[in-house]
Amino acid sequence: MRRTSFDNWPCSIARTVDILGDGWTLLVLREVFYGESRFDGFIDSLGIARNTLTDRLRRLEKAGLLERRPYQSEPVRHEYLPTDKGRDFFGVLAAINTWGDRWLTDDTGVPVVMHHTACDHDAQATVVCSSCGEPLHHQEVTVRTGPGYPARLLDRPDVQARFAMDRHPETVANT
Repeated sequence: MRRTSFDNWPCSIARTVDILGDGWTLLVLREVFYGESRFDGFIDSLGIARNTLTDRLRRLEKAGLLERRPYQSEPVRHEYLPTDKGRDFFGVLAAINTWGDRWLTDDTGVPVVMHHTACDHDAQATVVCSSCGEPLHHQEVTVRTGPGYPARLLDRPDVQARFAMDRHPETVANT
């Protein structure tokens, strides 16, 4: 069964989901940020099936998040290193980790601690406004179409309603 592609949807979240596809892809990226770069290392650390890993590595390479480089010639073996685009994804994983630490940790504590070497403190990711630096909360954010939104969709009533709607909970409940 072929999965639905979100590659052409006018939504950056949908397009990102199209690349990630499933949990294995996120876990491969996690391992890259933990320092793993070799196929057998991914197999050992994740316990992932070889064909599944091959598919996820190809997907990440095709999407430009990982670059495959040979590290051995006889036989040829490759390592997978993050590109600039891949390194930029670290903040997403850090935010997922922070959410998991808050909502999925039991009484024993968080399973992995991120330590920020620049300031020598343990850290958790916080999503903040790029203009004022304040944390972003869904109650304080509205959305509108951007310049990349398909013009052919702008006249649709559902699109007009979605982007004209006030996002505050008290008004959404009354509609």
